[in-house]
Amino acid sequence: MESPTQLTVDRDKTLRLVQVTDCHLGAEPGEELLGLNTDESLEDVLQYLKQREVAPDLVAVTGDIASGGCLPAYQRFLQIASRYLQSPMAWLPGNHDKAATMEQVWRQHTGDPLASVVEMGNWQVILLDSSVPGEEYGNLDAQQLQLLRNALTQGTNQHALIFLHHQPVPVGSAWIDQYIVRSAEAFFNLIDAFPQVKGVCWGHVHQAFESERKGVKLWATPSSCVQFKPGIDEFTVDRLMPGYRWFDLYPDGQISSGVSRIPEKSYSIDYDSAGY
Repeated sequence: MESPTQLTVDRDKTLRLVQVTDCHLGAEPGEELLGLNTDESLEDVLQYLKQREVAPDLVAVTGDIASGGCLPAYQRFLQIASRYLQSPMAWLPGNHDKAATMEQVWRQHTGDPLASVVEMGNWQVILLDSSVPGEEYGNLDAQQLQLLRNALTQGTNQHALIFLHHQPVPVGSAWIDQYIVRSAEAFFNLIDAFPQVKGVCWGHVHQAFESERKGVKLWATPSSCVQFKPGIDEFTVDRLMPGYRWFDLYPDGQISSGVSRIPEKSYSIDYDSAGY
C-alpha cells in the first residue's frame, strides 16, 4: 500500500466531507444521459455546493465520473470542479470509468497517484475500487481487500469511513441490486474485525439510501445527474433533483450525514425511459 495522503487538520475539529458521484460526463461538452446535459447538472450541483459549504476538508468523488471512460471527460471534470471547489479531492472509479485513464489524468493534474487512504485528524478515509473491467457489477478483489486490511491495521488509533462505487448491500431495487458487490460477505467479515469503522458509503444507485449494520452506518448518495426511483424493481427515472451528500466527522467517531439537492429546475429528461 502506498503511503496515505496526509491532510493537516486539528484533531479536535469536526471535519466536513462532501461526496459527489455518478456525473456521467461524455467525451464532448454537453453530451446527454437520458436527455439530461450532464455538464450542466454537474455545474448546478457544484455551484449549489459552493453556496452551501464553507471549504469542505475533503471532496470524495465516487465513480462514474465519465460515461465511457474517455480522457477528455476527466479533464473536463477537473476544469469544471476548479471553478467551484478549492478543497482537497479524492477519486475512485466506477463501472463506467477506466481506472488507468483516471490515474493518468490525476497524475497530470496533481503530480500524485490516486489516493487510496486519506488521513485527516482523528479520521482515516479509505477509497476502494469496486469496478470490474467490462462488467456492470461490483467486486472487491483480493488486492482491494488486502489494501483495506492493511489500512485498518495501520489506523487502529483513528476512526474510519470507507467509500466505494457499488452497493455492498441491496438498496431495494432488483434491477440495480443485481450489480451488488460480489465479495460483500468477505468485505463485511473484514470490517467486523475493526471496530474503528464507523461508516460505509457508495454511489452507483443514483438515489439516497441509509441503513445500519452492526453499528456501522451505511449510505448511498444521489447522482449529480439523473436520479433512479428507489424501492422499484424495474428501471424507473425519479423526478428528484441532482445533489450531493455531506458528512460531519466528529473527533469522537460519531458521523452526521445528509443529502443536499439543488433547487427545483426543469431539465429535459426522458422520464419514460426503460433503461440507459
